[in-house]
Amino acid sequence: MVKKWEILTTEKTPKEPGEIVNLLLKQRGIITEKDKDAFLYPDLSSITSEKVGLSQVAIKKTLNRLQKAKDHKELVIVYGDYDVDGITGTAILWESMIALGFEVMPYIPHRVDEGYGLSKIGIINVKEQYPQVKVIITVDNGIVANEAVDFATKEKIDVIITDHHLADSKDKPQALATIHTTLLCGAGIAWLLAKEIQRKFGTIGKDDEDLHLELAALATVADLVPLTGANRAIVRHGINKLRKTERFGLVALFLQAALDAGKIGTYEIGYVIGPRLNASGRLESAMDSLRLLCTRDQKRARALAEQLELTNQTRQQIMRQAILHASNEIRGREQDQKMLIIASEAYEEGIIGLVAGRLVEEFYKPAIVIAKGAETSKGSVRSVSGFNVIEFLRSKPELFIGVGGHPMAAGFSIKTDTLTTFRQALEKHAATVINEEMLQRKLKIDLEIDLNTISEELYQKIQSLAPFGMGNPEPTFLSKHVLVRQKKLMGKEGKHLRLIVQGGEMGQVIEVVAFGMGARALEIQEERHIDIVYTLDENEWNGTKRLQLKVKDFRFTE
Repeated sequence: MVKKWEILTTEKTPKEPGEIVNLLLKQRGIITEKDKDAFLYPDLSSITSEKVGLSQVAIKKTLNRLQKAKDHKELVIVYGDYDVDGITGTAILWESMIALGFEVMPYIPHRVDEGYGLSKIGIINVKEQYPQVKVIITVDNGIVANEAVDFATKEKIDVIITDHHLADSKDKPQALATIHTTLLCGAGIAWLLAKEIQRKFGTIGKDDEDLHLELAALATVADLVPLTGANRAIVRHGINKLRKTERFGLVALFLQAALDAGKIGTYEIGYVIGPRLNASGRLESAMDSLRLLCTRDQKRARALAEQLELTNQTRQQIMRQAILHASNEIRGREQDQKMLIIASEAYEEGIIGLVAGRLVEEFYKPAIVIAKGAETSKGSVRSVSGFNVIEFLRSKPELFIGVGGHPMAAGFSIKTDTLTTFRQALEKHAATVINEEMLQRKLKIDLEIDLNTISEELYQKIQSLAPFGMGNPEPTFLSKHVLVRQKKLMGKEGKHLRLIVQGGEMGQVIEVVAFGMGARALEIQEERHIDIVYTLDENEWNGTKRLQLKVKDFRFTE
């Protein structure tokens, strides 16, 4: 599908690296010197629960209830979720509280047996395992768990909700306290709550300011929250701590994945570390990932890391089969649909979100993938830019048993015998609310620059804007009428493309890599001109570093 190129500024692009970076900052709404300093040098100590919108009343209620629990040696359960965000947030709260002398245990629900979030069956299972439980603190879930909170109350269990998912505006759970914001991920909220707990029941010195920060950074990147404001500070400082971590589990995981700890960034978190930590929760029990993060036994860490690697390989194989099946089923009929919906008994519940994401990549339409069960089915939704799926789903509450999520990703449960009605209703509704503009792939370009302005100095100044991710994408440039001096296919079966281009007849020569674009090689001819959209990269080989361009798209021009 042809992408629509959108240049985000019409201003004349300066040639000096510092001025180019200032223009990039301006595009991100960062204009004043104070804002620039806050963005380029994020201050970790300035992040407070109040500044990110956490209810101070709810925090006070939480601390008072925990005081009672500590005084009476009541058992507190930290009830997390089976993804990276829930696992790391559970680790943060559990480790913080156990160090302060609380009677506290972590609990991660089983995806298939108990489902997402705080549930009645989950509470029953907690009570069977820990009959003395008096308090449950949720992490990364609970904001729509009305029924479960009511059940816990009847069982004389106080529930404290910490969550970042969108609340249902009609009805909120009647928990003892609700600590909620959409500005952070679940682990980010847990990290701030842990600080409040430490202040009340212990002491926080200068060395404790970044305690558990590497775990909060892992979750912030893996959960795809915008890397701005407090999140940017958490990730900027957390990655530095992650690179130096002495946690046996993380060290073992890095070794298993062949990662150089000193070079870990947002890419490694999102595409290497995150999937491995998520793997156990997708196919088995996420408790193994929690054990990996928290273990103080080096031998145990290595064994758990090896197990996660095997589980991740199994997950990849299952996912490939499901993606192939889903893609083949949809191809040919997607032209008449504005939303893709597919269901199968063969799909594993733990991978349907990944399959939905791949369908969006391939067809660029919102996708719903459903794992069919005998009586109840589970669905996962992924969206395209500009279409709020959680709002869309909640506009049809009569179709679901339960639904929750974010504007770009959501999940739900549904009665299997209503799937036909469900499909017809959603396809009809999608046809009225999704327009063709939403279904047009767009490639957003920060600036058009002359290829000859690219330099090591510019690359280094752009790196000052890192970490890159959601809300702070890596700067993307357009250079027109560049001369192709050489082209070559790379990789297995020629999947990738390597070019040598020049900025005009006498301009600078630079290497270009176009991953996954080998099939487009015939669109390019040597000694002809193309327009290219790219990001700046630095390639290191045998100790030598050199700049290269990573192409996102190109067009033939003459």
